[in-house]
Amino acid sequence: MEKVVLAYSGGLDTSIIIPWLKENYGYEVIAMAADLGQGEELEPLREKAMKTGASKIYIEDLREEFLTEFIYPTIKAGAKYEGKYLLGTSFARPLIAKRLVEIAAQEGAVAIAHGATGKGNDQVRFELAVKALNPDLKIIAPWREWKIRSREEAIEYATERNIPVPVTKAKPYSMDRNLWHLSHEGADLEDPWNEAQDDLYMLGVSPEQAPDKPAYLELDFEQGIPVALDGKKMKPIELLTKLNELGGANGIGIISMVENRLVGMKSRGVYETPGGTILYTAHQALEELTLDRMTLHYKEQVALKYAEMVYDGVWYSPLREALDAFVQVTQRNVTGTVRIKLYKGNCTAAGAKAPYSLYNLEFVTFGEDAVYNQKDAEGFINLFGLPLKVRALMEKSSGLKK
Repeated sequence: MEKVVLAYSGGLDTSIIIPWLKENYGYEVIAMAADLGQGEELEPLREKAMKTGASKIYIEDLREEFLTEFIYPTIKAGAKYEGKYLLGTSFARPLIAKRLVEIAAQEGAVAIAHGATGKGNDQVRFELAVKALNPDLKIIAPWREWKIRSREEAIEYATERNIPVPVTKAKPYSMDRNLWHLSHEGADLEDPWNEAQDDLYMLGVSPEQAPDKPAYLELDFEQGIPVALDGKKMKPIELLTKLNELGGANGIGIISMVENRLVGMKSRGVYETPGGTILYTAHQALEELTLDRMTLHYKEQVALKYAEMVYDGVWYSPLREALDAFVQVTQRNVTGTVRIKLYKGNCTAAGAKAPYSLYNLEFVTFGEDAVYNQKDAEGFINLFGLPLKVRALMEKSSGLKK
């Protein structure tokens, strides 16, 4: 019997894919669940996968690799998709796909399968990663093959086979959770006029429910990587977990957005990214001190491209590797401490200091200084404005001036 390795989450889609693969392909199904920080969601997966027909399940702790090899490079790049989305689902998929390919080789499987729909971005992310890492593997995407056309029909399919699922027809949200974020889609959120209700949030509280007093924290970075909180050195998982707690308690990192999916349609999602929002805010504040103008401005352009590539699923590409090399050079001096203020959903940098800071008080002070001759600005303005002056003279002499 040939084998297929299924990206398994225990959610509605992947729960019904196990029997579907056996019924329609006759494959032996090996499930793989990636521990990316879902917490209690992982506990029942082993028993559930076996009861629904899997011959074996791998539960892989990928949290450390997820943080250091996928999240940290994206933070250093400053990448946000369409200016808001911190890519919590996007950069998880290539890591999961990488482990799927490795297990397929180990088990001698001929195919991998996933539960991404034919309308979403995840199908692209999974499959591009597999193509880049092992183009010989067959890819099965049941949502593009079966006759099920809605989450309601999927629930009915599960019910007929006595498969328990963590959603109901009354509240059929599609959620993706990991150490970095939690996303919510579907149901009443599909109408962008509808505001998310307070009981939706799981990683924290709404800004309205946050404390009336601000909270402060200090983050230390070394070459663009967070290493300590309030002076205490922490390992990556411990640090992000603590930031999620602090951010969530103050209503930080909640966004609602209508984004442009790669497949061509717009979708509405509500995201919770408390710790990630704090890290992005602190990292940006430190770069403002340590990067020169040309590098900072060019890096902003790189961030747009980097975010688009991560969102589109081309993580395993030469261009992403090349951009990483550029970003890594820019991070050499991004070392220092940032003081962050958290207050009712607002995350702001209250102060920053860095040993390699390019901010020089002697030059920028409004008081008396001995290092800057203000008269030098006159020649600079004359030269910088010369093209404008020449054009104005031409228009005046030729009568083109409006």
